[in-house]
Amino acid sequence: MAQLWGGRFTKETDKLVYNFNASISFDKKFYKQDMRGSMAHVKMLAKQGILTEEERDAILAGIEGILADVESGKLKITDEYEDIHSFVEAVLIDRIGDPGKKLHTGRSRNDQVALDMKLYTRDEITAIDGLVGDLLAVLLRLMKDNTETFMPGFTHLQKAQPITLAHHLGAYFEMFKRDRSRLHDIYERMNYCPLGSGALAGTTYPLDREYTAELLGFAGPTLNSMDSVSDRDYLIELLSALSTIMMHLSRFSEEIIIWNTNEYRFVEIDDAYSTGSSIMPQKKNPDIAELVRGKTGRVYGALMSLLTTMKGLPLAYNKDMQEDKELTFDAFDTVKGCLALFTGMLDTMKFNKAVMEESAKKGFTNATDAADYLVNHGVPFRDAHGIIGRLVLYCIEQNKAIEELSLEELKTISPVFENDIYEAVSMETCVNKRLTLGAPGKAAMEQVIALNEKWMEEHPVLEEK
Repeated sequence: MAQLWGGRFTKETDKLVYNFNASISFDKKFYKQDMRGSMAHVKMLAKQGILTEEERDAILAGIEGILADVESGKLKITDEYEDIHSFVEAVLIDRIGDPGKKLHTGRSRNDQVALDMKLYTRDEITAIDGLVGDLLAVLLRLMKDNTETFMPGFTHLQKAQPITLAHHLGAYFEMFKRDRSRLHDIYERMNYCPLGSGALAGTTYPLDREYTAELLGFAGPTLNSMDSVSDRDYLIELLSALSTIMMHLSRFSEEIIIWNTNEYRFVEIDDAYSTGSSIMPQKKNPDIAELVRGKTGRVYGALMSLLTTMKGLPLAYNKDMQEDKELTFDAFDTVKGCLALFTGMLDTMKFNKAVMEESAKKGFTNATDAADYLVNHGVPFRDAHGIIGRLVLYCIEQNKAIEELSLEELKTISPVFENDIYEAVSMETCVNKRLTLGAPGKAAMEQVIALNEKWMEEHPVLEEK
């Protein structure tokens, strides 16, 4: 068993204990980041005269060779090593000899793994930010195409007032826009380099931590070595942000599931993103939306797990912190998969516009506008509210929408009604007279769409460093 710490111990670690302690099965996931950090560390050591240029070049060539062989599949990362750091160092020493033994000069596995996790997390934030950006682009396209697609707006899952599909999708645009803002905030806050912090108290070697941070694309070095090796705040923040993304995806999925039912028929999901039943030939199930909704709990679980792990840990590093990886890695993969699949599903989905509009009409979503009509004709609002309540009851009894009633029928409820009531309660009027910024009216929506296009241009997705 390849270990970096055998000198202090008089007998070999029990195999069960070794396996329990080892992290190679999951931390091999950031082999690229480990080798990238090692190469930056070696360049800094040579710059400071701690390594010779010959030693630097030999180590860099050795690491580049290991990376190439791992990438090609020629070299396998196996469980005989305790962790990814042990693997890289042991293979390096085997290939280049004594210079490889100097790789670890001036650092500890504590600051090394802190660096690896930050580099890996930074790359994952960049990837997730790009995927949320893709989703926003699809939403913006659908909003542009549906400023006149009328549908019911809901409260308490009850039809409330008429809106447009653009307006409804715009609500999710705002959610995912905030998600990207959170990702950018976390990226900026976490982007400081822990390498050079040692085990917890720095090192006596004359390291240039600013140079190492610069080589690795960080804003600068961290400022407290104890915090540097024991900080998991950035992961907790990120898992919280990812949980919020999944919550938004889950809410949207729930609506798509409802809209896909036979009772609603608002949408038709593309065959590529749905499945059938093994015994019921008529079924077309919204499996992707249901799985996104279900997988939300996995990401929540990762957040609660890490919060629980960290809540009682004294400074500085403790082995408990190794538990930051497996569930976090799973959360990263889950969110990326859900975003990609959900975006594809949404991009290919067909909206049944006529059904949506008919649903808005049949649901008395224009009842508030009918009440406003009476108020504008001198009826006190409280009286108008009661009149429209009786009108809706009459419509239900007659199985008609408000706009389907004759003027004579309307006048039996209130003599105030005249022919202009029909225009006042039409879907177009009900929606398009709502022109305050953020409302569903066409002019207001076009203004918001223009603002969101500008926001997208001013907030490009993160790029890998």
